[in-house]
Amino acid sequence: MSGEDSGAPQVPFLDLDTLWFQVAGTVCNLRCTHCFISCAPDNHAHEMLSLPAALRTLDEAVELGVKEYYFTGGEPFMNRDLFAILEATLKAGPATVLTNGLLLDAKRCARLKRLDEGSEYSLDLRISLDGWGPEDHDRIRGSKTFERAVQGMRNLWSAGLNPVVTVTELAEGVAGAEGRERFLALLRSFGLTRPRLKILSLFRLGAEQSRGRGYLPTERLTSADQIDPEKLQCSSGRMVTSRGVYVCPILIDFEGARLGESLRESMTPFRLAYPACHTCHVQGVTCRT
Repeated sequence: MSGEDSGAPQVPFLDLDTLWFQVAGTVCNLRCTHCFISCAPDNHAHEMLSLPAALRTLDEAVELGVKEYYFTGGEPFMNRDLFAILEATLKAGPATVLTNGLLLDAKRCARLKRLDEGSEYSLDLRISLDGWGPEDHDRIRGSKTFERAVQGMRNLWSAGLNPVVTVTELAEGVAGAEGRERFLALLRSFGLTRPRLKILSLFRLGAEQSRGRGYLPTERLTSADQIDPEKLQCSSGRMVTSRGVYVCPILIDFEGARLGESLRESMTPFRLAYPACHTCHVQGVTCRT
């Protein structure tokens, strides 16, 4: 879909509060079967952001009043400039890194803790799990990835950082109150005595279309849908990649979601003509922590 459907509602641009960096591009150390942008070791659709490019965008973001920053990929810790980028970002505002946790050894975690202690702003790490144990998680992310992700959490905790753990609705029952409590208990069993949990909806794009299903023709917004711009991240956030600025982290594979080269160019209304927009609107999805 091109994103030019005139029958879809349009979300106004309100303010640039949140900025995302596709810091590792679509390059990842895993090939997850539910990844909505099909990140993989050999996916170079979006390349890693260089330090100079990230710093230029950060300078523009500060001028425009951005309040918080997020770093994703791919796997962010595959970018050798990540620590330098984070150090610069933490002088401007709070930062969150989304990671699969496999590269979080004790040395990196200690370095992250030093960054956190040296800044007036907070540094958060979000680690992904996909199920109640290895039998679920490893089926999606690869052999022994559950064990390694849990060790990454423990390394962060030992360093004095409390990670946010994200789990998709592939973990059956997790979206309900009982499932949430059960998952929090699982995290406590890993040694995280103050667990932080974020439950994520599935976006039926990329690899997920093959693992599960794609979007149905009925799963799209129309002019009859009443949207609330305050509840949609695309009214106040943007995503920076090596190929320019996109409306959000979900739609970087769609050229119609590319809004320009600079942040200023991207500060325009956006038509919600993609099926993924339906997910955000109906399920109240936010990519923020």
